[in-house]
Amino acid sequence: MTIRNLDKLFRPRSVAVIGASDTQGALGRVVARNMLQDGFHGEISFINPKYKSVLGRPCVADLKQLSRVPDLAVIATPAATVPGLIEELAEFGTRAAIIISAGFGGADGAAMKQRMRLAAKPHLLRMIGPNCLGVLAPGIGLNASFAHIKPKPGSIALLAQSGAILTSALDWAAARGIGFSHLVSMGEMLDIDFGDMLDYLAGDAATKGILIYAEAITNARKFASAARRAARLKPVVIIKSGRHEETAKAVASHTGALAGADAVYDAVFRRVGLVRVDELGELFEAMETLALMGPASGERLTIVTNGGGAGILAADALVGQGGHLSPLDPAVIERLDTILPKGWSRQNPVDIIGDANPERYRATIDILAGDDKSDALLVLNSPTALTSSDEAAEAVIAGLGGRKKAVLASWIGDQTSRPARAKFAANGIPSYLTPEQAVRAFRYMVTYRQNQIKLMETPPSLPANFAPDRATARGIIDAAIKAGRDFLTSPESLAVLRAYGVDAVTDVTVTTPAEARRAAETMSGALVLKILSPDITHKSDIGGVILGLIGADAVEKAATAMLARVQTARPNARIDGFTLSPMIDRQAGQELIVGAVVDGQFGPVILFGQGGTAVEVTADRALALPPLNLKLARDLIAETRVHKLLLGYRDQKPADLDAIALNIVRVAQLIMDFAEITELDINPLLAGPERAVALDARIRVRQTDATPVTRLAIKPYPRELEELITLHDGTQLMLRPIRPEDEPAMIEAFRHLSSDSVEMRFFRPVASPTHQMVAGLTQIDYDREMALVLTTLETAYGGMPDIYADVRLLMDPDRVTAEFAIIVRDDMVGRGIGRLMMERIVAYGRSIGLSSITGSVRAENAQMLSICAHLGFTRHFDHDSPGIFHVVKNLADSEGA
Repeated sequence: MTIRNLDKLFRPRSVAVIGASDTQGALGRVVARNMLQDGFHGEISFINPKYKSVLGRPCVADLKQLSRVPDLAVIATPAATVPGLIEELAEFGTRAAIIISAGFGGADGAAMKQRMRLAAKPHLLRMIGPNCLGVLAPGIGLNASFAHIKPKPGSIALLAQSGAILTSALDWAAARGIGFSHLVSMGEMLDIDFGDMLDYLAGDAATKGILIYAEAITNARKFASAARRAARLKPVVIIKSGRHEETAKAVASHTGALAGADAVYDAVFRRVGLVRVDELGELFEAMETLALMGPASGERLTIVTNGGGAGILAADALVGQGGHLSPLDPAVIERLDTILPKGWSRQNPVDIIGDANPERYRATIDILAGDDKSDALLVLNSPTALTSSDEAAEAVIAGLGGRKKAVLASWIGDQTSRPARAKFAANGIPSYLTPEQAVRAFRYMVTYRQNQIKLMETPPSLPANFAPDRATARGIIDAAIKAGRDFLTSPESLAVLRAYGVDAVTDVTVTTPAEARRAAETMSGALVLKILSPDITHKSDIGGVILGLIGADAVEKAATAMLARVQTARPNARIDGFTLSPMIDRQAGQELIVGAVVDGQFGPVILFGQGGTAVEVTADRALALPPLNLKLARDLIAETRVHKLLLGYRDQKPADLDAIALNIVRVAQLIMDFAEITELDINPLLAGPERAVALDARIRVRQTDATPVTRLAIKPYPRELEELITLHDGTQLMLRPIRPEDEPAMIEAFRHLSSDSVEMRFFRPVASPTHQMVAGLTQIDYDREMALVLTTLETAYGGMPDIYADVRLLMDPDRVTAEFAIIVRDDMVGRGIGRLMMERIVAYGRSIGLSSITGSVRAENAQMLSICAHLGFTRHFDHDSPGIFHVVKNLADSEGA
């Protein structure tokens, strides 16, 4: 479940407080008082067998004595009573409950929570908590909590797993006049979790921004999917505690040692577009910025200050965080020259001198607010005895003149600055105690904007030769598991990688030093000798790798010495022999690591960074969730320090970044295809100007019943839906899910559509599709949306296909029903394609368990109405939209098309 019945939680018409009390200081009394005092206009009932009245209102003994079924129940009774109450409420017809009660720890608590789940689920009763502060929806006066103050209505939603954090934020916001659309204490998240809340708030028009304090994330795929949806629509800022939690889990590979839990969270938040902050103060800053300023239109900042030092501090903070000062146009400088003293800075930061009076502030802001080369203004003021800080604030407000320019303020100090901050808040201008805080807050909004751009970027197509040999990889992996081995040997690991197109050295396997000699006699140049053992994964640590051997004699001597050395260091290790391979000059490239590990919560995670024997010491790495495309792989590379070296320096030529990125994508595909792979390292991947080659690798495997897709936090491209289609005239086409790389082909397909066809599909004219529009059509979340396209056969990989038709389903967050949309290119109409596409999308809807599919069809679209009738859709007029038929296919009633 996701948002089902959450309207009963946040927009109830009636609320019952179970455990309401008349005893001073009792939890039930505080909750009852808050419900009465905050202006809720629905019906409020109190239930407690100990009282006839509470706070002067009637109180009944049990649910059965209520005159109506409450939409929402608030439970503040001992833990042992709660499971029975949930059972009663579910049977009674209540559809939402806030469980404030605590005391659900240990085995007894787990049993009680399971009893509650089993009671609630059949009736779709949704639960917040247990062990929570409660829920507040100030817009309707709902205060079902024991919060200490009444919040103002506003546009920010705050979700917190800690009641203490929620009340602290509430207290902080009250002093600044910041209001909320929702405040939700998540508690133990027995039912409703962050994924559910993000889905609900994404669609809530009253919520303009979302703040999250999280201690744990549950249901990784639901969270990732809901967070991505929400972040595409509005800013979502998150603080995740437990960043440095130690773990005792032993992981054999370098990748496992590097991929700490918090680094995985970072990768998740970045992938889905959330803005992460690290401190509570930063969350408060983000709250004020979201409430008063909203997202920035760009990242160029102009700083205005009456003190040079404060301006320099702000500029330092901005540049240090990767920001950009706005350039001052000569025309702007010329205008500023007319109003500012001769000693002004004539650059950004704009230092208007310490004796700046209110009129100087007003005139400066008036000019800079109209500068289109600046995206936002940061106005600073250091108090002096020469002029009034309070009047300077009024002058800034007057200088804006109602213009929409994004403005932040920092009136430095405390006592003399308080009136100014109040004026700024009243006029929708966020203000901060220090310049650094103001810059940091501005960067939150810039980061959000950058995330939006990244979420919409179109990746390049994969090369035509990206066709993994899954059968070869499967044979190697299955053989190792059948033999009872946890690790593939290095030659086996490299062979699996080659099957997926990774450029890897080819090892020769030998069993004795004498065999190593004979093999070396057939090879030329410098050679690399490595020990071969299923029990030794880090060969270099015990002298199991020798580089630069020249000649057969040197190889045999090295093998003999290596065997003795390894047997001494690891006497119980099984030794299968040695591998011998050509030596590749490591001076010609950078040693990198590409790896994968399976996180217990978010599934497979891809790692990239600086490699070699010191990989754990340098700790230069970045993580990403699969699936990956070339754009995401390039972004992953750019997050590391070694990226600068890969760009080239002095006499070192740039590395082949495309080859590195393609290898990362191939590794991601490998770990997505095989649930048996639990860890993977390529170390080193030697990257030079012309190639990126794997010199060594290890892969850890285990038997599993899990399917590759189910362990992924982000559902990958469903290639099982690819189908070769033959039309009646013999034309062969490919029916497949849409991919992000299809954006150029979709734009081209629009050129083959008449204006009537476009309006039939979108119910409005579309003169020319924008990047944002088409990116929204091609970059879909396969977990909650499906789009099938009919294309030319050349679309397997590489090149731009011709797209002839597109049909899609957009599912509701609960995955119960979905709305379809379809369009067929004008030159392909009349060839049975519309019916074919509808048959396939209906079949897909049935396969994933939808109960119904709906759609809207113009009355003049006779062909589409005919297809719908043939497929068993019922239809009726949409009274709210004349000329539109609403069509419905009930998938539960029939098994036919």
